[in-house]
Amino acid sequence: MPAAPQLLPTQIMQGTAPGLNYRLEGELVPVLHMVLDGQVPVYFEHHVLLWKYPSMQIGLHPLKKGLKRRAFGGMPLLLLEAQSSGEIAFSRDAPGHIVALHLPAGEGIVVREHQFLAATGHVQYDYSRIKGFSNMLYGGGFFVDHFYAADNEGVVWIHGYGNMFEKQLEAGETIDIEPGGWVFRDHSVQMTQELYGFKTGLLSGGGNLVFNRFTGPGRVGLQSAYFHPPEGEGSGGNAQRKDAGGLAGLVGGLLDN
Repeated sequence: MPAAPQLLPTQIMQGTAPGLNYRLEGELVPVLHMVLDGQVPVYFEHHVLLWKYPSMQIGLHPLKKGLKRRAFGGMPLLLLEAQSSGEIAFSRDAPGHIVALHLPAGEGIVVREHQFLAATGHVQYDYSRIKGFSNMLYGGGFFVDHFYAADNEGVVWIHGYGNMFEKQLEAGETIDIEPGGWVFRDHSVQMTQELYGFKTGLLSGGGNLVFNRFTGPGRVGLQSAYFHPPEGEGSGGNAQRKDAGGLAGLVGGLLDN
């Protein structure tokens, strides 16, 4: 019998990463707390910053594809980065579970949109859109974030709804996950769509049951609370993501620090 997905640590009090120490704490709405030495920047989505010391310098993190397409896709407009030594903390303003994914040089992961929290500067960032009938629950498609540690070790922190579990898949091993239940996968893990049709009983009208099928080798992450953004919203519900004036004020205040 294959091993079931395993619960990831809900708290880490003495985590280390290149250029920083970190801890994960909080039982309901978890917080990622960092102490940076100023050698390696940390980038993050603009709306997840919880607090920082005034001496911490904040700047813009460059995006390869620019801002227009990212904003058009319903994703957060800006990525910021902590550029100096000091202390800083992040939260997604939602109940759940934060995990730290350490990436050795040459490895990468794919993360569901709106669940990335922060990453060290050695990790390259990109994004893409997944289209097709298989994603009709998301209004015709959804975005995923790509992270890749090219020449140096890096860390990506992500937020899951409910609790986060990890399944280590062997080569050729598969698992079917509810489309709103997966959070991340290694680049080595393949994802396809499985559609089950029912012709009798309560679903005799032609109802379908949809799964995302993941095939190893590699890791795939699950969350116990399924998350489906409301149609047309493209966000997790944080008011800062939908209020352009609030966004401008927030970013302006940080960059004027």
